[in-house]
Amino acid sequence: MGSVQGQAITERKEVEEALRSTRSYLENLLDYARAPIIVWDASGKIARFNHAFEHLTGYAAKDVIGRRYEILFPANTKEISLGRIRKTLEGEFWESVEIQILRNDGSIRTALWNSANVYAEDGKTLVATIAQGQDITERKQGEERLSRLVSKLSTANRDLSQFAYVASHDLQEPLRMISSYLQLLSRRYSGHLDKDADEFIGYAVDGANRLQRMINDLLVLSRIGTRGGAFAKTDVDLVLNLAMTNLKIVIEESSAKITYGNLPTVDADEVQLTMLFQNLIANAIKFRSDNSPAIDVSAERGVGEWVFSVRDNGIGIDPQYQNRLFVIFERLHSAAKYSGTGIGLALCRRIVERRGGRIWVESALGKGSTFRFTIPDEKDEPNAGDLEIEIISLDQKKKES
Repeated sequence: MGSVQGQAITERKEVEEALRSTRSYLENLLDYARAPIIVWDASGKIARFNHAFEHLTGYAAKDVIGRRYEILFPANTKEISLGRIRKTLEGEFWESVEIQILRNDGSIRTALWNSANVYAEDGKTLVATIAQGQDITERKQGEERLSRLVSKLSTANRDLSQFAYVASHDLQEPLRMISSYLQLLSRRYSGHLDKDADEFIGYAVDGANRLQRMINDLLVLSRIGTRGGAFAKTDVDLVLNLAMTNLKIVIEESSAKITYGNLPTVDADEVQLTMLFQNLIANAIKFRSDNSPAIDVSAERGVGEWVFSVRDNGIGIDPQYQNRLFVIFERLHSAAKYSGTGIGLALCRRIVERRGGRIWVESALGKGSTFRFTIPDEKDEPNAGDLEIEIISLDQKKKES
């Protein structure tokens, strides 16, 4: 009998020792976990407070254990935080709940919290709540700085667009008057003055006309982001045919051949998509080689987007200059050699980016060019590009060809 009792005592001691060892292990695991961990009981008093939480708050565990958790929250968010804790006491738990923590030095940190409830053996009586946090203060500060920057960029973009519109609009009338009088001088005095005078008047008339075209393009530019139409189901076949109709005279005069396969229906601004194709095709005709222009338009399905291609057999573009193509007023050739305002491709980029896509070119000198752009195929795509500070516009190539 004594032997049996002795064995039972030995086994009990072994179990107790195992429990103490396990408890010690769990205590150390809790204390030295890298994530802040806090435990509060059903009455709202702090029961555990690990080293990471000490680092987060600046408090020593011995100074807060047994006190109520209210000391951990800044005044402006305390009621919200207490309300969330009360819900845990009612049986709820947190999944990535954002709560601000008031440090001992008065500064504030922000953390994401997950919680779990510990119940008595009856499974109903709440014994304690344990919460583990992740300090996201720097991330939140970065998000707030980004939000302020986005707001400033958005305001600047609206201001610049408005400035471009107002400035271009207000310049119309005086420029129209200058152009009219220059044309009158040309008609009335051409051949009646010396050769130099005729040449100077010609330069002035040409400069006024080019400035008029540039102002018109800037007006279109300023409306791309602010006055664009709503995105709707748009048949790209119809859009392309409309662009070709607008360019009919240029196409016929250059003997251009334009081919295309079955093109998809996409969510887009029909007017702006027409402008896009019109600019790309007009450019392909303008920068043609000695051969008659041959232009092919195609589309292929990508991941969540359509990729459109406009391929030509023109003079091509040196790769070192390709990044400059989509910048406003950038020109690779003189206005005397190729007419234009240097805005057309910048407008193309603006149209594509407003729709949330991207545009680029693949080309080599003497080997033609392929302009590619994408249109997202998701219904809920945002209007990307609305926050750009650069103003980009349309060059109406059909008027210049």
